[in-house]
Amino acid sequence: MMPNIDPRQLKRIMDSMGIKSTELDASRVVIEGADMDIIVENPQVTKIDAKGSVSFQIQGDIKEVDKVKVQIDDDDIKLFMEKSGIDDPEKARIALEQANGDIAAALINLKDKEGS
Repeated sequence: MMPNIDPRQLKRIMDSMGIKSTELDASRVVIEGADMDIIVENPQVTKIDAKGSVSFQIQGDIKEVDKVKVQIDDDDIKLFMEKSGIDDPEKARIALEQANGDIAAALINLKDKEGS
């Protein structure tokens, strides 16, 4: 905020300039990037609409999480296909990627889906 300005007066000034701000009720904000995610816990989110241009101001506890790409080789895919009975290598790769390369977890996830 600007020093020595009453918040109500500032709101009136912003309204006269066509700027509207709204507090949003959010429990968490996630910004997904190619290599890293930014997670904002306990956020205070303000939506600012200035003559049709919308922006967001976010404050809170910030945590950065690196994304780790799991390398899945052909031997893993072949083993998963043998154990699961899946014939399509692409489906096998997707199942392994969803389980972060863990063959046992991918098999369990597959069995859970079949049971549903």
